[in-house]
Amino acid sequence: MTTAIDAAVLREVAPNGVASIRLNRPGTSNGLNVETLKALHEAVLACHADPAVTVVLLTGAGRNFCAGGDIHTFESKGEALPDYLREATAWLQLATAALIQLRVPVVTAVQGFAAGGGGLGLVCASDIVIAAQSAKFFSGAVRVGMAPDGGSSVTLTQLVGLRQALRILLTNPTLTATEAAAIGLITEVVDDADLTDRAETIAAELAAMPTKALSATKRLVWSGVGASIEERLPEESRTVSELSGTADALEGLRAVIERRAPKFTGR
Repeated sequence: MTTAIDAAVLREVAPNGVASIRLNRPGTSNGLNVETLKALHEAVLACHADPAVTVVLLTGAGRNFCAGGDIHTFESKGEALPDYLREATAWLQLATAALIQLRVPVVTAVQGFAAGGGGLGLVCASDIVIAAQSAKFFSGAVRVGMAPDGGSSVTLTQLVGLRQALRILLTNPTLTATEAAAIGLITEVVDDADLTDRAETIAAELAAMPTKALSATKRLVWSGVGASIEERLPEESRTVSELSGTADALEGLRAVIERRAPKFTGR
């Protein structure tokens, strides 16, 4: 069943637990305004609260994944723009943080442009990003007298390194999907016609895996960003010990011993 969190955001949970969240403003290249960002945040929180959700698949309707902020809305605000952007960026920060903190993996499929703090920020906050061969990525903030947002000033550096992040954010190159994959911004590039199938396949594969192990692994990796190895080793040890007592871990061990495919239940 598809739930319209808002006309601009659609959410649907499949029987296998894959929750599809779709930005649904194709006429604006899925430009983000306050209303859309609120709806996106609500959709992510709904996934967090739903125990049936095992994976989130984030997509954008139309030719472009997300072209960033809704520039027509921004222009219409005139002198009130600073106050409006203060609210918009706050909701964008909440949405990207919610994706990172979500207990399940986030798979994002990108077609067309992923631009600005919105498009690029959502890409950087995802766990696995599949891009069509023709997809393009750029920041663009400095070019219009702004600064990067959506957490990209932090997450982008973690993904591609300091030098590449500064190049992307300061000089605003338009990166091809191949270039984005080469520097670690995205996970995989596929033919345009295969984008939906490939993203759905990866989401389905993750949905069939032990959910507690996926959740713990995601938490360990993201919480380790910026931390020292010494700080994270005790947390790794504690997590592995806890997971070893789960039904899925025991099933995984039995499956290896019995040389068969495991049947995970999420317990």
